[in-house]
Parts: sequence; structure tokens; C-alpha cells
Amino acid sequence: MASGAAAQDADRSAGGEHASAAFHRTTTVPSEYVHRSSMAEVFLTGCRRTSDTRFTLTGQWPRAHSFFNGPDGRHDPLLTAETMKQVALYLAHAELGVPLGHRFMPCDLSFTVDPDELAIGAAPSDLVIEADGADLMRKGSRLVEFGLDLTVRREGRVLATGTVRFVCLSPGAYHRLRGTTPATLPAQRPSEMPPSAFGRGLPRDVVLASSDHPGRWRLNPDPDHPVLFDIGDDHIPSMVLLEAARQATCGLLAADRAFTLTGMSTEFHSYAEFGRPCWIEAAPLLAQEADTMSVLITGSQDGRRVFGSQVSGTVTRR
Repeated sequence: MASGAAAQDADRSAGGEHASAAFHRTTTVPSEYVHRSSMAEVFLTGCRRTSDTRFTLTGQWPRAHSFFNGPDGRHDPLLTAETMKQVALYLAHAELGVPLGHRFMPCDLSFTVDPDELAIGAAPSDLVIEADGADLMRKGSRLVEFGLDLTVRREGRVLATGTVRFVCLSPGAYHRLRGTTPATLPAQRPSEMPPSAFGRGLPRDVVLASSDHPGRWRLNPDPDHPVLFDIGDDHIPSMVLLEAARQATCGLLAADRAFTLTGMSTEFHSYAEFGRPCWIEAAPLLAQEADTMSVLITGSQDGRRVFGSQVSGTVTRR
């Protein structure tokens, strides 16, 4: 931890509008700051505060990843969402005064990504992320809710833009909110459909199971998945819900079609609980081009909405 703090001090004194060679780190930020267990799942490498509410962070995406493995030699667009989430958690803890051990409830996460900037090169992809945290809500000195506007650049070019918003909860407030909930997720049931039907290559990466209704699936993630459930929790992680939205979109396509995600706008209404069915429904939106697709995804549990997401992307022949 001491070395991480020293690196942050060096970053803050580096100066300059963009990350320099001195700003680029060869290690990641502390994994507990981004709520990850495995260091391999930490995609941020440094941070510098550039004003009271603005920050410049560096990050790196590996050339290969066990789960975020996009098609056609490109990074998975959902890496953008995971990286933006990590930026929010890191800044909350390291820069905005939220103690470790406090919890976060996602409100919304939206992003658009340029697929042409996702090509995997001969080396890992180094990122520079600009974060504007002007939208902060405090009670006294305590941060209770915050939103960030984010721009992700690679080699000086904009790769993605997005926004995130979280509510901050003390351990006591989180316990009062959660009450008694099932501690574990039931085992994943084998899917009757091949992984390719959901845009995946491995059965364990599929998070949906079919239902009796077209365009409707039951959330069915593997609780032992090393990436989606990297850190223990008492509810289904938000990234599982985003992956479910992407997979449900793929599930609407014919077998000879493939979907590439270019944007997602998601609002979270409540936690998705373990132990009770969560239903994912997909409805195509109107006025779509022949090679594009926009779908409204809703997730519901016990008759209440858990999240809603508008998913957009391009459609190509396999």
C-alpha cells in the first residue's frame, strides 16, 4: 500500500495535461480500491488529480483475456464498462474520501465505443482516461452520491465516452438496506443452446437459460466464474447484468448473424438477488438499419424491475 501511495504522489506531481512517460505506471492500482480480488482483473495503473473535480487516469488492457475476448481481433466492448466502473470505485476511495468497506449501489452506466479503436495490436493497449467528477452530492463531509463523465483515449484517439453514477452506502446503511438475503447463487444449469447463440465461445461464459417465451431468458450465471464473480458478494454483480443484456441481444439473431456492441445505456433500479429467478426480456426497437440493431432489455425479479438497458450495435454475417 505504501508503494501505491508513493506512486499516486508521483503521479500528482508529474504535471501536464495528458499522461506522460513519468505518469505511466508499471503496476496496477490497489485491487481493493476497484473491488477486485485478482490483480489480473485490475485495468487501472495510475491517477493524477488535475483540478478539484477532474482526474486523469491511466489503464491497460491485455492482448488476451479469459472472458473479455472480443471478436475479430478486437477488445471486447464491455471492457469499456468494466474500466469505467473501476474508475468510479477507485476515485471514490482514493480521491473522494469514501472509506474502504463502504458499498456502492449503481444508478446508471452508459457508454459508446468506436469499434475501429478496439483492434488488438502487438502490445497491450495503454489507455488515458479523463474523468470529470463535478456531479458530487455530500451530506456534510460524507460523499453520498456521485456521477462521472468519462473519456477513454488510446494513442491520443477517443476510444469511448460514457457516464457512471453510484450511491455510496456505509456498512450500517448497507446492512439495513439488504437485511437477510441468500448468501450464495444456485449452481449454473446447463443451457440447451450452444454458447454461440449468445455470442460466446464457452458454456461457462453463458449467463442465460432459455424459457418458454421467445425473447425471454432466465438469468443463469456460473457462481464459480473466475471473472464475473471475482469477489464475493451477496447479490448478482452489475457486470453480470450488462453481459446478460448483451447476450439477450445476440439471442434475438439468426444463427448466421453476429452482433458487435457499440453502445449501452443502463439504469439500475434494485439489486438482483441470489436464489430467486431473474427474467431477462429483449424487445427490438423500431427504425433500425439493415446492418445495425438497437434493443431494449429489461430484467425483472419478483415482479419488479431490476434494470433496464438500451443496447446498440452492428450486425454482420458470421
